[in-house]
Amino acid sequence: METQQELNYQRVAEAIGFYRDRFREQPSLEAAAAHIHLSPFHFQRLFREWAGVTPKQFLQYISLEHAKGLLREPGATLFDTAFDTGLSGTGRLHDLFMKVEGMTPGEYKNGGKALTVHYSFAESPFGTIIVASTPKGICYMAFADQGHDTAYTELVTQFPQATYVQLTDKIQQEALYIFTRDWSRLGEIKLHLKGTPFQLKVWEILLKIPMGGVATYSGIASRIAQPGAARAVGSAVADNPVAFLIPCHRVIKAGGEVGNYHWGSTRKMAMIGWEAARVGGRA
Repeated sequence: METQQELNYQRVAEAIGFYRDRFREQPSLEAAAAHIHLSPFHFQRLFREWAGVTPKQFLQYISLEHAKGLLREPGATLFDTAFDTGLSGTGRLHDLFMKVEGMTPGEYKNGGKALTVHYSFAESPFGTIIVASTPKGICYMAFADQGHDTAYTELVTQFPQATYVQLTDKIQQEALYIFTRDWSRLGEIKLHLKGTPFQLKVWEILLKIPMGGVATYSGIASRIAQPGAARAVGSAVADNPVAFLIPCHRVIKAGGEVGNYHWGSTRKMAMIGWEAARVGGRA
């Protein structure tokens, strides 16, 4: 049985899909509300509670014109702007993250044998998630769209020889604060990742894209001094094991299209809009 949180997410996701398909028409509040079978009043209240802005404002943030506008930012490139200005101008975001800490060669080779992994399920603005941690930091975060059992099975494939304990620990709690913007309680979010040197390099670059900003696959390839590796960058982005914290949802196509996302393009647009709304709210 769906929880109220899940039902609300599905309703808002459906509304986002409606706006996405008809964004050039600038559909009215009444039209969007009717599409998900709610009154305009209830739709407006639900959407504002979920996103923090009105449906009209959210439509503006998630439109493709917004993404294309970001790519037309003055300066060298949007990615350079996001990378350089992000560190100096969005200090609160920077405080969320520390450098990527890779696994030791032994841990990588033996699939996490003798490693204890804590995991738990939590609600986010974008649906139920599974989050897992080791003593070193967050090692996995994903959306549990197919249910808890399937999410757990997919987690185990990351460290097949590890010992798993269902437990919410401090590392997980600090990571989940990102959804509430309780910045005063955030320490550094530690990450414990298993990946190739190339993947780790790409994921570390993703951490430096500021909230409300986007980057392109080719821009990331240039940033790691491999301008011809945009396709390989795309594969590394897709293999990101930590949803949202490593913001692969902020990577879009060079032409401004949102592009694919492991957990759905609608959710990706929702994340971009949700972040843009909060950055705009601080202005």
